Amino acid sequence: MPMNAINARSKAPAGVMLDQLNPVIGTEITGLDLTRLDAAGEDWLRTLLAERMVLVVRDQRLDRAAHKAIARLFGTGELHVHALSVARGAEDPAVYPVRTNAQSKTTAGEGWHTDVSCDPAPIAASLLYMHEMPDGGGGDTYYASMAECYARLSAPVQALARSLRATHDGAFPYRTIYGIEPAAGTHYNKTVHPLVIRHPVTGRPTLWINRGFTTRIEGLGHLENRALMEMFFQHIETTLTAQCRVRWETNTLVIWDNVATQHHAVWDYFPNSRYGERVSVIGPEIEGL
Repeated sequence: MPMNAINARSKAPAGVMLDQLNPVIGTEITGLDLTRLDAAGEDWLRTLLAERMVLVVRDQRLDRAAHKAIARLFGTGELHVHALSVARGAEDPAVYPVRTNAQSKTTAGEGWHTDVSCDPAPIAASLLYMHEMPDGGGGDTYYASMAECYARLSAPVQALARSLRATHDGAFPYRTIYGIEPAAGTHYNKTVHPLVIRHPVTGRPTLWINRGFTTRIEGLGHLENRALMEMFFQHIETTLTAQCRVRWETNTLVIWDNVATQHHAVWDYFPNSRYGERVSVIGPEIEGL
């Protein structure tokens, strides 16, 4: 769907207020009960996500069944099961807990990344619902539009990027960011993807390379690979016009288009506790331009 054909703002349900976080990305929604959407409301929500990429929905009251039902509105409707949920024998493998407290040595999502970009058919959308927040707040999340980052590259670098493919390794962040080996018996995908993909809903050219999971660009020497990857990473991380910042509150649900964005969680509330639950839904296999 061409982006100029999307005009979700004019079709918002009665009583719903929308506030843009950035001209390019991010919309805060108030006055909406996600458990009471009719078919037209569901279509509106999907269209708004395609247009704005990050939706911050305030004042929700969701149990796990409702959380998963909302997730199934997006992508293929098939819920994603994280490899760590399987390794830990989670009671509900489709619900990924995000918990940080005084005993934590790391926190989930610290560092720019796209969720599980190593999968052949990556996550289409992730939905994180916040159950517990520190009294003083904190833990904001930055999101960046990968279509906007691609658009802000020079034409020669865009052409170079379109010609490249890169390896994404699911075990990589555990070894490099957390300094641990993946749990025995845990399977992580390793997939070679185009460095520029066509977004499956909007059709927009979108960068598909991130510091969290991308290990190398195929066909390059060591120095070329290191320099070129760092150039793309820094471009993404410093293009502030492509970014929005989300402030969390208890009972807020944030829905993000995982194919269109990267995100970075800020851990500025240690030793206080925070707890949320993430449900993600699988999308189609991604393709290059």
